[in-house]
Amino acid sequence: MKLIGHRSSNRGGRRGAILAAGAVLAASALALTGCTPTSSGSSNNSSSDSGGDKTITVWHYFSDPNQVKVMTDYKDLFEKNNDGVTVENVYVPYDQLNSKLISAVGAKTGPDVVVFNGADASTLALGGALAPMDDQWNSFADKGQFPDSVVHKLDGKTYAVQGYVNLLGLWYNADILDEIGVTPPKTMDELNAALKKAVDAGHGGITLSGLPQSQGEWQAYPWLSSTGFSYDNPDAGKLEQAFDMIKSWTDSGALTRQAVTWDQTVPFQTFAAGDVAFAENGNWQIGTAKSTAKFNYGVVPLPVGSEGKVYLGGEGEGIGAFSKNPDLAWKYLEETYYSPEGQLIALNDVGSLPARTDAASDTSISSDPLLAAFATTIAENGASYPADAVPPASVADQQLAVGQVWSAVIGGQTAPADAATKLVTQLQPLLEKK
Repeated sequence: MKLIGHRSSNRGGRRGAILAAGAVLAASALALTGCTPTSSGSSNNSSSDSGGDKTITVWHYFSDPNQVKVMTDYKDLFEKNNDGVTVENVYVPYDQLNSKLISAVGAKTGPDVVVFNGADASTLALGGALAPMDDQWNSFADKGQFPDSVVHKLDGKTYAVQGYVNLLGLWYNADILDEIGVTPPKTMDELNAALKKAVDAGHGGITLSGLPQSQGEWQAYPWLSSTGFSYDNPDAGKLEQAFDMIKSWTDSGALTRQAVTWDQTVPFQTFAAGDVAFAENGNWQIGTAKSTAKFNYGVVPLPVGSEGKVYLGGEGEGIGAFSKNPDLAWKYLEETYYSPEGQLIALNDVGSLPARTDAASDTSISSDPLLAAFATTIAENGASYPADAVPPASVADQQLAVGQVWSAVIGGQTAPADAATKLVTQLQPLLEKK
């Protein structure tokens, strides 16, 4: 296997300055407003300093081996630099993490550190699951390395910060494309023609997630926006065009209806097995591709045109509202997710793009063209996650509504016209400014 356009084992994209600019653009809608829970800790006198328990728990939803490796590497790094400290990484399935965190609030318990979908910052903060960390963040010597766009706030208080930026691209199996005589697509017409040729040659066309929740909405948004759909002014006609295209993929066999049961890990594993031409998936899959794929592959920007948008997201990291060791939890974040060393660990393990401007300029990034597609997308099609037009209190419901309709179209339960009408009807009250 080789990576198309890949040199050595470095994982990078365009020049670090481009990625730094991408970090500035990422998640620009994450400055959120609303009501706030109270903090459970301060920046002084933690139990770790007073000789108490030196164990911290970190809740996350990663199941991909390379993403799990990031958690293990962070654990090893922090324990090595802090004698007597133990980090317990606790896996909670993606679709259960928010509910378990909110449930824990009622019992005044929960993790010390939370690693969550950055778009859920408002949901978790409004639910009282995150502690404000303004004292820690404001005293952090390196906070100037982070653009405001990756700092998650609610009612003016800081609840989490993204250590890195993630986004979607179009992965392709170069061996299949050579076989069917096509080049990596730059337009939707080229993609649709390539899908037909791939299916006609006996291959799978494309893999993606059709889960009826936020992962589905995350992967749906580029295709929905490619026809001009926007949350600023939802239009059923434009939605129907996008759903018609997705239906054509499932009708032809280019996209399996099994996608309705797939999170973002399974589609890439299916692509990496070698018999599918394309995968809509993210930069965090670079490690999986390198360790698993036995064929030539590459990545290009999703061919969604000038109107199409791709969410710029990634995980947010914060302190649990009822952490028993809030200062030790902050120290963990400071030395892992928020440090140059920690951000390069995430880059090297999975290909996540550093949020720190100094880490984004590291030569290990600028020397490698593999992430060029993602860097191009950041500059040309990047969109805030969640969308600016979605009120913070409505984010969870908006993601669920879109994810469910997206899944119903892929699964064949709802016709495109009916799906478009239903979704616009559901979105209208959610998008009203309170």
